Amino acid sequence: MCSWCWGFAPTIKELSETYKKSAPLAITTGGLHAYDTHTMDNQYKDIIRHHWEDVEKTTGANFDYSFFDRIDFVLDTEPACRAVVVVRKMEKAKALAFYELISRSFYKENQDTTDTNTLKKIAEEIDLDPEEFIALFESDLIKQETLYDFRLTQRLGITGFPTLIAKEKSEDDQKLALISAGYQPYENLIPIIDHWLKNGLEEAANE
Repeated sequence: MCSWCWGFAPTIKELSETYKKSAPLAITTGGLHAYDTHTMDNQYKDIIRHHWEDVEKTTGANFDYSFFDRIDFVLDTEPACRAVVVVRKMEKAKALAFYELISRSFYKENQDTTDTNTLKKIAEEIDLDPEEFIALFESDLIKQETLYDFRLTQRLGITGFPTLIAKEKSEDDQKLALISAGYQPYENLIPIIDHWLKNGLEEAANE
């Protein structure tokens, strides 16, 4: 639920297709604005609007600026992140498509992704059982798994989104290499990922 991630959506989709066999994608939610409880005042809206304008100019992503007409809206992204975790649990192969639909509904269609009914409808769009989705969404297990995602992101020192990290096929979660921190276009990322795949983790991480 980051505007730069919305701008990055076409790139990550293309990367997922390109490397679906050699480096399959896994989504970890970062928790940006998760658990917010304060309503958005005009100053906060101006900051967010500025980000959207930058993303739109750089990536060509479309935004519905009528979002800023909302009154007393609380931008809590935890429900959207938790919904992605649910889909990852139900049918991992659909997690990216669901993630993109949530972003589209929020940024381009001005839908309320803090509303459980909105998230349920999006799950139905990708042919997931809505009742199973809601049951998992409301479960303590998924709430804790979502929190684990946020804590993992923090432990890895990730402070901006989107971030791409390569993980070597190992039980050791520390064997990681940073591919990209922040938005980059598809053509910039291909040589970085190809280099990592060719040369292995340690060499790529030390360059």
